Amino acid sequence: EEARAVGQLRSDRLANLIGCCCEGDERLLVAEFMPNETLSKHLFHWENQHMKWPMRLRVALYLAQALEYCSSRGRALYHDLNAYRILFDQDGNPRLSSFGLMKNSRDGKSYSTNLAFTPPEYLRTGRVIPESVVYSFGTLLLDLLSGKHIPPSHALDLIRGKNFLMLMDSCLEGQFSNDDGTELVRLASRCLQYEPRERPNVKSLVTALTPLQKETEVPSHVLMGIPHGMASSKQTMVLTPLGEACSRMDLTAIHEILEKIGYKDDEGIANEETLNSKKRGDTAFRAKDFGTAIECYTHFIDGGTMISPTVFARRCLCYLMNNMAQEALGDAMQAQVISPEWPTAFYLQAAALFSLGMDNDAQETLKD
Repeated sequence: EEARAVGQLRSDRLANLIGCCCEGDERLLVAEFMPNETLSKHLFHWENQHMKWPMRLRVALYLAQALEYCSSRGRALYHDLNAYRILFDQDGNPRLSSFGLMKNSRDGKSYSTNLAFTPPEYLRTGRVIPESVVYSFGTLLLDLLSGKHIPPSHALDLIRGKNFLMLMDSCLEGQFSNDDGTELVRLASRCLQYEPRERPNVKSLVTALTPLQKETEVPSHVLMGIPHGMASSKQTMVLTPLGEACSRMDLTAIHEILEKIGYKDDEGIANEETLNSKKRGDTAFRAKDFGTAIECYTHFIDGGTMISPTVFARRCLCYLMNNMAQEALGDAMQAQVISPEWPTAFYLQAAALFSLGMDNDAQETLKD
């Protein structure tokens, strides 16, 4: 249920959860693919280029916006917020992993990091509150300022002694004004207050960080020095008629193609007409009575007599016809599990992702 609730969130500031699977004791969460590593990699273990000041400010703002969005949707708690939870998409934009919105069900712990970085109230009570997330945000601001993972207590000692320049990453020399540096240090200090009630809320974090942004017209992949070749890959993509229909979300054309294909891609299913629920589902599908088709195909699937990727594909389209994109994606993924090399499963996954507004992931799926 928790995964289902988190799966309803959709934001370009999150690495969105797109599916989950449960089989026996196995649990699997599926999120958007983020191809460009973590904040930890780019900040602490960079190889070719350190993270520039404008990009660090952008990371802070996008993270604050992600937390504000989650809070506005009733998910104000984030467990174990750290530099490994910030991922970079194909455009070089930072996104917050959706996994931290769910408590670690394996050991029940909300923080796995060193105790020196854990909110004081969590050490006292073992409970996470919204203000705990702001404290962790403050530790991330210290990471961005210093390029190192500095314990908050040590950082606050430097700040109180007005030695904040000693905090700053030497790689940033000459890239920021004293006013901007002071403002970010002040914000980090407020986030790290011992008493939770003295910390700012996430909305005020967004307000404070927005005017500090620099080089806003420069794409993130340029600031990060990340190759960006999406446009050329789109131009060279060659698709089958079903792929073309899915790429333009032509559900009528998809229906016609699936009806024409029938069950010829199923092994041992093509001539099986013994189950009435499947036959009724096929009749409803042919008549474009998609609600009835969903009911009949669900009865067939729940019966467990046969495993048919085509039935999942057909129910997937029925879900899309009924504006149930999340359920459609689940069926397309299940069809792929049953038949890993079946192109129809990939094409329908792309159609579901387009329907969810996840265009970049849909394009990547079409390329696969």
